[in-house]
Amino acid sequence: MIVLGIESTCDETAAALVADGRTLLSNVIATSVKEQALYGGVVPEIASRRHCEYISATVDKALADAGCTIDQVDAVAVTFAPGLIGAVLVGVNFAKGLAYAAGKPLVPVHHLRGHIAALYLTHPALEPPFLCLVASGGHSHIVEVEDYTRFHVLGRTVDDAAGEAFDKVARTLGLPYPGGPSVAAAAKTGDPRAYRLPVPHVEGKYNVSFSGLKTAVLNEVNQARMKGQEVSVPDLAASFQERIDGILAEKLLLAAADTGAKQVCLAGGVAANGRLRQLVNDGAQKLGAQVYLPQLKFCGDNGAMIAAQGYYEYRAGHTAGLDLNGLPTLPIDYI
Repeated sequence: MIVLGIESTCDETAAALVADGRTLLSNVIATSVKEQALYGGVVPEIASRRHCEYISATVDKALADAGCTIDQVDAVAVTFAPGLIGAVLVGVNFAKGLAYAAGKPLVPVHHLRGHIAALYLTHPALEPPFLCLVASGGHSHIVEVEDYTRFHVLGRTVDDAAGEAFDKVARTLGLPYPGGPSVAAAAKTGDPRAYRLPVPHVEGKYNVSFSGLKTAVLNEVNQARMKGQEVSVPDLAASFQERIDGILAEKLLLAAADTGAKQVCLAGGVAANGRLRQLVNDGAQKLGAQVYLPQLKFCGDNGAMIAAQGYYEYRAGHTAGLDLNGLPTLPIDYI
């Protein structure tokens, strides 16, 4: 079964074809990230306008790269939540029109479910149940994946998401957007023990909080400037990265130990962070758990993950009509 996946929740316009939820046939991404970087972050209006410009050609190229016509596609899957609502609606409305015109089933896909499904493209043998940390610009969840369409959230951020914290700290340090890669690059030459950043305390055994950590970095910068000094950007970047990655890994591994999970996974844009991958891999080995990490090309937003999850949503009977609407927020366990 061939599924066309369409993704437009933030600043990537993406389309891909995947066979049977596991085999990648094509994967095309058009991004406005360079334009967004001029403003230090995503401007929703710009993102929506670029989606309108890019989406038709992106889908056409995905079909061409796969050597398929729309007639050979069995279903059209699209991210319908959560995300920037203007951006989401571009993808949803395009997918509705395409599915209707081609006479294909329309499959709505939750964005975070898609990030988890990216693991199936990297690890075709991986099957639920498993434990997954989904960390991105807008979300930080520890999720028990009970089945392909059944999810149980154990923990989440109570304020800023991990990716959001990386972006804001990067801006504080004068590093370019997107913040995750910029902070990681700066941290390579820094001392992670140079600054003693706080460990936030939060209710909920597996919950995380990053607003205080972000503020602590800002305070270090401001206090140095008041003294006529400058912070060491590499050292502060390394200290921040070590702290936030340590918190994420600790919470995930604590949940793995408590639940007895034998398969531990990372997903989402923050899963591309090398230090986080190392911490999770080392910790899971001590627990005797197998670690599954997505290929770097599947960490950020892409259409392949939506096509992959769309296959399983379709098998579960989760299709939609032309009344499908986009949503800015929606729990991963909405059904």
